[in-house]
Amino acid sequence: MKLIMKIENFDQLAVTDERKALLAIAEAGLEAIDTKAVVRKLVAIDGNFLKIGNERIDLDPASKLVFIAVGKCAADAAEAFSAIAGDQVARGVAVDVKDCLPLKNIRTFKGTHPLPSDDNLKAAEAIMESLQGLTDRDAVVFVISGGGSTLLFLPQDRNDRREAGIFNELTRGGATIQEMNIVRKHLSLARGGHLAEAAYPARVVSLIFSDVPGDDIASISSGPTVKDDTTVEDAGKILKKYGAPDLPLIETPKDSQYFERVTNVLAVSNGVALAAMKKAAEERGFNAAIRDMKLAGEAAAVARKIADEIRAAPEKSALLWGGETTVTIRGNGEGGRNMTVSAAALEFIKEGEAILSFASDGRDHSPYAGAICDTITKVAIEKAGVDVKKFLAENNTYPLFEKIGNYLLTGDTGSNVSDLIIALKQ
Repeated sequence: MKLIMKIENFDQLAVTDERKALLAIAEAGLEAIDTKAVVRKLVAIDGNFLKIGNERIDLDPASKLVFIAVGKCAADAAEAFSAIAGDQVARGVAVDVKDCLPLKNIRTFKGTHPLPSDDNLKAAEAIMESLQGLTDRDAVVFVISGGGSTLLFLPQDRNDRREAGIFNELTRGGATIQEMNIVRKHLSLARGGHLAEAAYPARVVSLIFSDVPGDDIASISSGPTVKDDTTVEDAGKILKKYGAPDLPLIETPKDSQYFERVTNVLAVSNGVALAAMKKAAEERGFNAAIRDMKLAGEAAAVARKIADEIRAAPEKSALLWGGETTVTIRGNGEGGRNMTVSAAALEFIKEGEAILSFASDGRDHSPYAGAICDTITKVAIEKAGVDVKKFLAENNTYPLFEKIGNYLLTGDTGSNVSDLIIALKQ
């Protein structure tokens, strides 16, 4: 039986031993952070208790268990959790950017990303409704994952156009994900600790799937179950920094009582993926090193840095990075950070070297997860007679790789832990 792989075009791309190794390392990283596998590992029924990692929740018949999943891992997490503990769930909500399977006692919603919509508003309202009327005998299990900030859209005036405009201003200005999440926390009644407040006084266990470099749980999906230490003044300063218009901001809950019965569990992060990738590289005879788990910076500059590092590395080296670069929007093209890194590195790549930058959720602002930068890609560029710098200047890397191939196709990966980069030298 043929093994089902995360990388759908593995065989088409793996035309050399170097590429086979590159793709196998990427595959190992994606497999290690598979959402369903993580939930099955962490969640179990033990007699009258629900175990979540080291936490135990009493499944008293007189108490209610509520399940809430939000983000790009929500559908898979809800399906896995329901298979384990679905009979115990009194009510719940799962909202993802993809379709969710119908589940027992769990309402499912498909929202939009990266911009909010009325669908997101309806889902956030359903979440808040499900958290009403809980007592200290009840329990809530949250699954919080990347993409949840946009899905937890619940402004006071229910105006989705305002937030969409602000998001575009910040993106075009090159704001970091941390800066954007500070602003988002103060635009919604479902972010920045508001879900913990809504669940009070119930017991809360929140499984967090980190897509934020450094795993700051207060930033992941704008920290809906984490006490926020930022203020409306902080959000206002960021809006001013990037020339965004003033708008009504919401203060986040500051009373510690709402968080006393909340346990936030970091379920998975890019560190898990990078460790698996390092092991896979070593198994293939490479000297592997994790260079940075909080990679940041302008994508084109990062591409040059990575190309320089792999050039200086000894033979049989595998260098690994996790994080999120930034692309300052100057054109109206399509494509994301990872294809920008791969395209920008083409100018510097040499024979025997290869770079693969990819989004762990499978979408680099396009149907492609990322792309391979090596001399094979370079030859394809030359044969096609295209000007890579022109595509980069127009932020149009998706059509570039659509034309020349060598893109990574995964579809939905069932995970989301930031971007991952591999550089190999034979």
